[in-house]
Amino acid sequence: MATITRDTLISEVLDINPDAAPIFMGMGMHCLGCAMAAGESVGEAADVHGVDVDSLLDQLNTLVG
Repeated sequence: MATITRDTLISEVLDINPDAAPIFMGMGMHCLGCAMAAGESVGEAADVHGVDVDSLLDQLNTLVG
């Protein structure tokens, strides 16, 4: 099982489990296929979108767990 950290790229999360897309979209990140999203980490996305990174990581790791 993969553990998602704040340094994991969003593209890697979506490779692990594409069902994570709604979690990102729910935090306001609607352009998951754009170039910025592919190279952006979970932590960077949380910072940009004003989301608590620990809560986001809990959601993502529960999903892939």
